[in-house]
Amino acid sequence: MMIVKKELISIIAPCYNVEKTLSRYLNSILGQTYKNIEVIAINDGSSDNTEEILKKYILRFSQNNMYLKCINKKNEGLGAAINAGLKYVQGEYLCWSDPDDFYMPTSMEKRLEVFHKHPEYAVVSSDAYVFKAEDLKKPVKREAARFEHRYEPEQFELLLKEESHFCAGCHMIRMRDFEKVNPEREIFPAKRGQNWQLLLPLYYKFKRYYLDIPLYAYIIYPDSMSSGDVNEQQELQRWCEHEEILRQTLNRIPLTNEEARKYNEELTIRYAQKRFYTAIDFRDKKTMKEQYEILKKRKYITQEIRDSYLRNYYIICKIFYKCKELLLKKYV
Repeated sequence: MMIVKKELISIIAPCYNVEKTLSRYLNSILGQTYKNIEVIAINDGSSDNTEEILKKYILRFSQNNMYLKCINKKNEGLGAAINAGLKYVQGEYLCWSDPDDFYMPTSMEKRLEVFHKHPEYAVVSSDAYVFKAEDLKKPVKREAARFEHRYEPEQFELLLKEESHFCAGCHMIRMRDFEKVNPEREIFPAKRGQNWQLLLPLYYKFKRYYLDIPLYAYIIYPDSMSSGDVNEQQELQRWCEHEEILRQTLNRIPLTNEEARKYNEELTIRYAQKRFYTAIDFRDKKTMKEQYEILKKRKYITQEIRDSYLRNYYIICKIFYKCKELLLKKYV
């Protein structure tokens, strides 16, 4: 390890009913090869044994010359938990992560080495192993491998288009740069999400370094949205939440008028497309037609969208009238 100065790394950990995975997560931090770490654990109104587990680990962290601070608050979601943690950050560098995942042993050391070698970067991002919860011995894939432009230092527009990986736990940011773009240390307090809010303002002004090493373990659980088992209402709600996070975050960045118009229009088109295809998946004629009209108004009807609309419009109508016919036969 080439690091001489023992700079402090802060990790914000929003905790909500994570008693089953919290010890594994905290142990992964205790096992880091770089030790000058403070963990700011935000107990976000947990109703299980999360708080008790955190209290037990305070002494263990102290014995390892690390710091663990537990902040108790009412449940308000991830964004508010990050805001609560940002008030207590004392480190020169910051990470944030979910306590149902865990870090690889050299995670902090490797990222900090990059900052020392390349001070021109404000963010150092790594790859992550993706595991299924039932098998933590064999990863199913690497998280960043699917992003073609992961090596490019300019990530703002890529992240805005969801073409840049933003898995929590994969990033370390330099706090002095973060405070240049966010002097109040406050992000949009979305219920489910914090990565766009933390990264986009930094990417607008600064460059990112990508480290092609899996330094984090992202776990997919059967009941998570990542598992793919969601209904239409959940998926449409997810698109609404994502769009609001992005718009609110853009509002906090000093964009030019032209940039603001461009990026907000792109969001309108992209999320109309997402809702359009969700409606098709769930045979929702009304939503499909509404989103098609939004795209039509903006003259963004590709051949693929037009063909999908026409094909599925008649399929859905056919299904509707078939069901109506069966009901009439049954009850009339």
